[in-house]
Amino acid sequence: YLHSKNFEREAVEWFASLYQLESCWGYVTSGGTEGNLYGIFLGRETCPDGVLYFSEDTHYSIAKAAYMMKIPYVIVPCSDNGEIDYQFLEDSLNENADKPAIMNLNMGTTMKGAIDNIDRVSALLKAHTAGFYLHCDAALSGMLLPFIPDAPSIDFQQYPINSLAVSGNKFIGSPIPNGVVLARPDIVDKVGIQVDYIGCKDSTILGVRSGLAALCLWYAIQTRKNQFPAEAKQCMDNAKYLQQSLEESGIPAQLNDYSNTVVFPKPVQAVCRRWQLATNAGMAHIVVMQHLTPNKIDRIVSDMINTQQQQDSSWLT
Repeated sequence: YLHSKNFEREAVEWFASLYQLESCWGYVTSGGTEGNLYGIFLGRETCPDGVLYFSEDTHYSIAKAAYMMKIPYVIVPCSDNGEIDYQFLEDSLNENADKPAIMNLNMGTTMKGAIDNIDRVSALLKAHTAGFYLHCDAALSGMLLPFIPDAPSIDFQQYPINSLAVSGNKFIGSPIPNGVVLARPDIVDKVGIQVDYIGCKDSTILGVRSGLAALCLWYAIQTRKNQFPAEAKQCMDNAKYLQQSLEESGIPAQLNDYSNTVVFPKPVQAVCRRWQLATNAGMAHIVVMQHLTPNKIDRIVSDMINTQQQQDSSWLT
């Protein structure tokens, strides 16, 4: 048969072993957003009358899921570093004590790379007597944390994680957007419809999947899996170098623990356009990936300083 299902299965199984999920169900998605939509969908099906909780720094795909599926939700404030406010979360859970909780936990927020404390969140959910469903958005950090010594653990055996989404085109890299979603089989068994046309039950979001994306992901894993620890260390080391370079140049910079995302005040627009910097609420960030070398970091920091100086002195002319 002309298909790539066996390659997809091997890729999914590799991710499952990375997160200590012995018995799993999963598939190669079109990216992190589809993985998050699927996780929240399973949460809604598991807890039909549940309330969705996510932090204000959560990726917009979670709010999109709430909108599409008409799930009542609570947006939880964050601390300055982008981590969820645990006291606010506890108070909100208590206010909705009669409703199950559908929880999105961030293993690396989009803008600041903040990691919600899975120990604290798990404890709060376990104390929530109406029941809960826990989804982890590990789009980027899901491929960093397992390779960083003493980093928070993404462990299905240790924690009551029900589903997890990770991107394949971020840390691993791919010409085609893709990702993987994992879930516990007993949850997935409750959803989906039998489709005679394809001869099986369809439990996915889109139905159709890219066989080429599965091949790209499988090939990257097979050829580079032994290099992933070194690549993760390189990203972390260069992120620290970027933060230090900015600080030494008089530019305040924030770097969360176990993160490769450096946040700083938004530079002038010319710099943002030149280096394609993502900005939000007066801040910008650089996600330090494998291609961002110390030499390129030096160029970016120098450009930020020189362009700002030119703008500051333009009033003289």
